[in-house]
Amino acid sequence: MHHSITLTCLALFFSSAWALPTADFSPVPGIFRRCGTVSQFYGQTPADWQNNNVNSWLSNWIGTHGNDISSNIGGFAGAFGQWAIGNPDWTCRDDGSPSDCDLNLCDNRVLNDKGDDIRPAYYVLESVNRLHSYFIGLSQAFEVSAIASALKKDSWATTFYRDKDDKSATILKEMLNLMATVVGIGAAFAGLGGAGAGAVGGAISAATGGAVGAVGPVVGNHVDDTFQKSADLGNILGKVVVESMKAFTSANNQLMHGDQYQGSDIQAYLSGGAFVKFPGVDKNAVIDVMNNFMVGNAINLLWRTQKIFIMGGGACGDGQGIGQGPQSYNVCRDGRAWYLYYWQENDVISTTSHQWGWVATPPGADQLGQGDWSGITVQLTSPKDVINSSLDSYNVAGYNYDSSTAASRAQSALSDGWRNPGAQGPSWEGTFTIPVCNVGSAINSDYFDKEWILQDYGHDSRPVWCGPVCNGDLTTTQNFIKAANMEGFRSPKHLCPSDPGY
Repeated sequence: MHHSITLTCLALFFSSAWALPTADFSPVPGIFRRCGTVSQFYGQTPADWQNNNVNSWLSNWIGTHGNDISSNIGGFAGAFGQWAIGNPDWTCRDDGSPSDCDLNLCDNRVLNDKGDDIRPAYYVLESVNRLHSYFIGLSQAFEVSAIASALKKDSWATTFYRDKDDKSATILKEMLNLMATVVGIGAAFAGLGGAGAGAVGGAISAATGGAVGAVGPVVGNHVDDTFQKSADLGNILGKVVVESMKAFTSANNQLMHGDQYQGSDIQAYLSGGAFVKFPGVDKNAVIDVMNNFMVGNAINLLWRTQKIFIMGGGACGDGQGIGQGPQSYNVCRDGRAWYLYYWQENDVISTTSHQWGWVATPPGADQLGQGDWSGITVQLTSPKDVINSSLDSYNVAGYNYDSSTAASRAQSALSDGWRNPGAQGPSWEGTFTIPVCNVGSAINSDYFDKEWILQDYGHDSRPVWCGPVCNGDLTTTQNFIKAANMEGFRSPKHLCPSDPGY
């Protein structure tokens, strides 16, 4: 499947918040140094940027200073620094320099002599500085060894994987792409803090491609498609972190130089004053969100290779003649009950080739929130997040929620401000994509043994599906069976008087 990873892993971390004083003192005793006109514009907001039409001002500046930009080794930032504050070395590159994007504007004579251009120039300077800090902070967050060590667990496969069959490498690679995209979404929103998604959505959604795009080669080079070797998955996840970190540096340097990054230049990021007032974020919050999304997606990755699914759609509490689902792993949502299942194949040698089996809890579900997995937030450790995320994924794209869908939905959430995935955590759509079957239509059907469609967990629990149980539609049911890795698996229909067609 063609990769379509289209959202940059962005988050805001401003390592040291600075005050913007109205006056400051020279180190020379007795000399009082006052701020110039620029101090009138401190306390800037996105509305100030918009009301003063800084988008057009910046576009005009770039259009009339093309030669300056092309001739300056620092490109756009260097040329703007030379023009606005008399500093041609103001490159804002991520090259290890702690001072190449500093601002000391209070009594800067060059800036304070700009007349009507003081205000827009100041807004641009602040925005560029804070955008630079945004990328630097993300790189720092990704460098934290706790992330990599949390991912490189010895027990991935033994905890969350129990299937005996080798799975398609293509399927696993697409799920890794989806994982990388969703992780990028989490990181992007983790940095917003109290800011609403809509406040910066236009800027960040312009970053198509981005850090998760770097994961493509990592996924493409993967050979072992079974993940039977426990450390393999952790190593791949660790590479996702490393490659994403590298991309933050590339994004910063290309934008600051005036080049396009994944189809957008720095104007798209600064548009509307998106970064003019960013106060900075807690780097630990970014790390926490990164871990949550990474681990959630890794679990989903392993579960999606097994016979794990969600079934429901009847009234909460059941009692409608289609059976009773397990009460320990369920969600009551909008008056409907949904249950998380794992169809465990027979664990003894038999002539049935493991056909019958029984329904149980998914491998590792009881381990979430404790031991090796205790560092994950409560939301992730609850099966309710698994179910809610999967339901949202299904409602958006059925059984086809892939990396392209994830990126498109992320762009929509960012641009239109209708959801904050980082705040929502791993219940955000796409973190889990467990196949869903709505059996509510079976309530009024005449399916054989329909009272056994839903069952509680147990060694003797084998649901019976003698009809197109998913939405009352055969095609939907067939697609569900395929998505749940149950093609050719006769157990759900072995008691049916006739073949139900799936």
